[in-house]
Amino acid sequence: MAVLALLVFRLIWGFVGGSTARFAGFVRGPRAIVAYLRGAAPPAIGHNPLGALSVLALLAMVGLIVGLGLFASDEDGVLPGPLSHLVSYEAAEAATELHEALFDPLLALIALHFAAILYHAAVKRDDLIGPMLTGRGSAPDGVEPMRPAPAWRFVAALLLALAISWWVWSGG
Repeated sequence: MAVLALLVFRLIWGFVGGSTARFAGFVRGPRAIVAYLRGAAPPAIGHNPLGALSVLALLAMVGLIVGLGLFASDEDGVLPGPLSHLVSYEAAEAATELHEALFDPLLALIALHFAAILYHAAVKRDDLIGPMLTGRGSAPDGVEPMRPAPAWRFVAALLLALAISWWVWSGG
């Protein structure tokens, strides 16, 4: 349920957060990805076009795993998913199996994301971790710096994410 709350928060934050957290601020189309791979992408802050794909893949995989876990059953029936009562036993079992099977692919996506961060640190000499943790970093010349979201949006997004998670935990 904690992962559900974090996931819901990140999805909300992708629409109301600071300029580098918003999906519209970093998700680009195929042309931008090709330009980035060719080294012809314009300078920017935040996720590069390839990193955006990684973020979307991670969010999708975590969302899928969490969603399946909500409907999953467990062998002894002590701790089923909070929405498992809405599906048949067979569907809950199938959700459980897929929920478990997707864990290793999630670890692979996480490893790939970390490898990209390490590549940028070691090869490109680009500090991604500091700005990611602090929200502060230098913008290349001619690039607009990050615009943070007001604190009330953070609080509102957090409260909404917690409310949605509580509602799901309560059985929907």
